[in-house]
Order: sequence, then C-alpha cells, then structure tokens
Amino acid sequence: MSSLLKPSISIVIPVHNGGSNFRRCLESIAAALPPPQETIVVADGDTDGSWHVAKEFGALVLRTPTPGGPARARNMGAHRAKSDILFFVDADVTIPQDAVSRVAAAFQYDPDLAAVFGSYDEEPFQTNFLSQYKNLFHHYVHQTAREEASTFWGACGGIRREVFFAMSGFDEWYRRPSIEDIELGSRLKKAGYKIRLLKGLQVKHLKRWTISSLLKADFFCRALPWTSLIIKEGRFINDLNLKISNRLSVISVYMLLLTSCGALYIPWLFAAVVFFILMLIALNLNLYRFFHHKRGLKFAIKTIPWHWFYFFYSGMAFAIGFGKYRIMKSGSS
Repeated sequence: MSSLLKPSISIVIPVHNGGSNFRRCLESIAAALPPPQETIVVADGDTDGSWHVAKEFGALVLRTPTPGGPARARNMGAHRAKSDILFFVDADVTIPQDAVSRVAAAFQYDPDLAAVFGSYDEEPFQTNFLSQYKNLFHHYVHQTAREEASTFWGACGGIRREVFFAMSGFDEWYRRPSIEDIELGSRLKKAGYKIRLLKGLQVKHLKRWTISSLLKADFFCRALPWTSLIIKEGRFINDLNLKISNRLSVISVYMLLLTSCGALYIPWLFAAVVFFILMLIALNLNLYRFFHHKRGLKFAIKTIPWHWFYFFYSGMAFAIGFGKYRIMKSGSS
C-alpha cells in the first residue's frame, strides 16, 4: 500500500450481552469524524437483543447461536470486513471522535506498521473506587509503556487486513475474554511485524468493576493464561505489566508477608518488614504519585493495599502456572 493513500477502516465489535454500555459504544462510533467505512457487530450468543441495537445504528450484524468468545467473534467480523484496516473495539468502550482518523493516519504515514493499539483514558465512566482504580491503573501502564510495542490490545486495536489473515487471526482456543489479543501480539512480534502503542488514542471504559469481577478477570482470565504464554514463549518482556520493577514488587510482597509472620516470633525481623514496605513504595512511587495527582491523597493511599494484593495474586498465578508446566513436562518425559 502506498504511504500516500489513506487506508479505509472497518470497525469490528464483538458483543455478548452489551446492555446500555453497548448503545453508548455505538453512539460514539456514530459520532466519529470521519466515520469508518463500515461497522460490523458480531452478536456472540446474545440474549438481550444487542444485535437489534446494532441494527438500529446501521451496523452489519452477524450472529452466533451460542457464545464462543471474542476471539471467534472478531475473526468472524474480520472475514466479512472489506477495508484495509480492521479496527477492533470492545462493546464496553466509547471511542473519541477522532479515533478513526488517528488509526488511519498511523497506517497512512508508516507503511511498515502492522498494528496499533491505544489505552483507556483517565476519566473512567464508573465512579466507584475499584472502577476508578482499575481503569486508571490500566491507563498508567499503557501511557508509561514503550511506543514500539510487543503486544496487541483488542479493546482498541487496529491491524492491517493482510497481516491479520497472514497470522490466522485470533486464537479461538480462548473461549472467553482472556489474553487472545496478547497472544496475537506475541505472534505478530515473533513474526517480525511492527506494532505501535498510540498513546494519544484513548477510549473510555464503561465497565463497572467489583471485587469478584476484578479477581476473576485478573487472576483466572489474564494472569494464569498469560503465565502459560510466557512459559511457552520462554521470554519476559521488560514492558507494560512485566517490567522489572513489577517483578521485584511481586518478590517484595511475598518477602513482606514472610518477614511479617517471622517478626511475630523474631523481633529483629521487624526491620526487614519496614525495608520491604519502603521497597514497595519506592518501586511504585511514580504510580502512587499519578493516583495522587488524578484523584487526591486519600484515593492514592487507598490504592496501595489493592496494588500490593495485585502483586500477590499475580505472583500466585505465576507459581501455579509454572508448577503446572513442570508437572506436565515431567509427566511427558
């Protein structure tokens, strides 16, 4: 494709039961300037009439009788898309008015670029603490990551059509929202394709996070399968959630737990407890400053135990995943 030609854009949205958030998503796409060449909605076994809402907005609607996960739904939509760029958008985000033009411009002026993705914005839709914490955390991680990326993000990610099909699309082994986008990004990078994080491309996340939904998503849907992917690939990237500072934080959280228990019987270990608390604060000071700047001191302090809990269950997921790998390997040898 010539770098002088502006690529056409097809937006592809997988939706299960999108509810009112899905309507907001479609309203934002309807307000996009310029609009995409087409909007394709794949109703993935919906039972709340999401497909009908998509029809109201003039989208091309595909339907499946039973849920098969966003990977399969996105692949279905991609096969019907006619544009140069497949722009995947989740049903629970709204895009800014210039999202389509930003994605098109990125590909227009860099013919070597295979894929792009953005981040959540810093004004989450839901106002409860966990939604604010989770989405601001995600925003910070993406905004402080390298622009030359090693992954992909299905909530707001564009990819050249020919590259997508050369990679056989998303892995449909993932039957529910998981790391299917990260896995595709890993294959893209391994194949030598160029991926860019567009920090100016920011979408608003509409999801309301609760304790149960956060733990289910973070532990079972992301941390465990991501550990398996890391072990399978045999490499850690020093970026996003896998930065060295995060790995040191995981170790520090477990050392803090061990020394806290030990200090009950060996008083001098209290010094180690203080050391690991200070270590965790130092390793993540920029993040806590960011929370303070955005939502104030009380909010920043409230995020700290949740953030350390995040390191705790992330470390546990890695240990479980690594243990399963060793057991499977010893069983096969």
